[in-house]
Amino acid sequence: MIIVGLDMMGGDFAPLEAVKGAAAFFAENPLSVRMLLIGDKEKIKNVLLMHPLPEELIEIIHAPQVIEMHEHPTKALKEKPDSSIAIGFQLLATSKIEAFISAGNTGAMMVGALFTIKTIDGILRPTIGAYFPRENGSLGLLVDVGLNADCKPENLNQFALLGTIFATHILNIENPKAGLINLGEEEGKGNHLAQATFPLLKENKHLNFVGNIEGRDILLDKADVMVCDGFTGNVVLKLAESIYDLIKRRNIEDEHFERFNFETYGGVPVLGVAKPVIIGHGISSNVAFKNMIKTAVKMIEIDFTGKIKNSFIND
Repeated sequence: MIIVGLDMMGGDFAPLEAVKGAAAFFAENPLSVRMLLIGDKEKIKNVLLMHPLPEELIEIIHAPQVIEMHEHPTKALKEKPDSSIAIGFQLLATSKIEAFISAGNTGAMMVGALFTIKTIDGILRPTIGAYFPRENGSLGLLVDVGLNADCKPENLNQFALLGTIFATHILNIENPKAGLINLGEEEGKGNHLAQATFPLLKENKHLNFVGNIEGRDILLDKADVMVCDGFTGNVVLKLAESIYDLIKRRNIEDEHFERFNFETYGGVPVLGVAKPVIIGHGISSNVAFKNMIKTAVKMIEIDFTGKIKNSFIND
């Protein structure tokens, strides 16, 4: 049976929405997963009175400390060893859980993933991506979206491969197209980073590289995996989030833009670390938690990290 660790204290609505998300998952998948609920035992128990979970499939792991959103990630992990995030990573590192999910402090999650779980051999830096709904109804993946603000060409080359593996096995896109975000389509365009990255992507035999793509192509299907540095990617992501917020405030109903709601997809995995780690938004609701659990389970079922290891061994 798959065992997933869930940070019950992460997010603005903890632990209620995490419990409700777990309940929604169990309603759809009654016997497939066992969950370790990590957090303040009494608070979790109080919520379970209102939203019970199958007792035989859960275990509460008491974590009396919480890393707040405003705290410095490295300092907080060091000073709060009994926090839900720190204990979650300890459980993952010792194989007591197979994946760890949290909507808590993003920086602490990244530090824990990098220094407790570590990267897969051969990967220079891990990356995080974001889903982008395209006009034709499919999903694209943008990498990186904030983890690596400053990058080298070798980093972008690896991000493209990591994104391709994710798009193939998690998004179920056959032979996904990879494109380099640039300010023009022609080879030779862009800044030094883009110019130096283009030939690496072009020569990478593991990629279906389609060349440069522009900002106007992000919501089209020109590329399934869209590659850029984390500074650029984060600006694009926050702009997309603001568009969704704007149409909600203006009461605009549009099927395409409704798909900009991040809760539809849950959180995003850290690509390139040795075990599945999924980071959710701080305002995640039960729908987001349910979908994060679904993604984690799929990653475990198909041995997603094993597929990454094989790709980099054979590179």
